[in-house]
Amino acid sequence: MTLRHPLEKASGLGSSGEGSRDWWLQRVTALVLIPLTSWFLFSILDHLGNNHREVQEWIAYPPVSIALILYLGFMLFHAQLGLQVVIEDYVHSSAGRLTCLLLSRSIFLVAGLVAIYSVLSVAV
Repeated sequence: MTLRHPLEKASGLGSSGEGSRDWWLQRVTALVLIPLTSWFLFSILDHLGNNHREVQEWIAYPPVSIALILYLGFMLFHAQLGLQVVIEDYVHSSAGRLTCLLLSRSIFLVAGLVAIYSVLSVAV
C-alpha cells in the first residue's frame, strides 16, 4: 500500500511531447516523394531498353542528377524516420533501442553517401 496519489504514479508515463517533429517530417517527406517517385518510375520505364552508355548519358544530364540525388536523399530519410518509429515502438530496453537507433541512422547515412557518390561519379 502506498500513500502516493494515482496521478503522481502516472506522471511522466503519458505523451512526452516528443515525436511531433518526426511525424511532420514523415508527412513532408512523403509529399515530396510523390512527384519524385512518379518522375523516377516514368524515367525508368522510359529507359528500359537503353544500353549502359545511354543510361550513363541520361544520369550525366545535370537536372536528372539533381533529381536522382533529391529522390535518393528524401527516400532514405523517409525510410529512416519510419524505421525509427518501429524501433521506438517495439524495442523496449533503453540500451537496445539506443543501439538500434544509432545503427539504423549510421546505415542510412552511409547508404545516402554511397548513393550520392554513385550518382556524382556517373555524372562527372
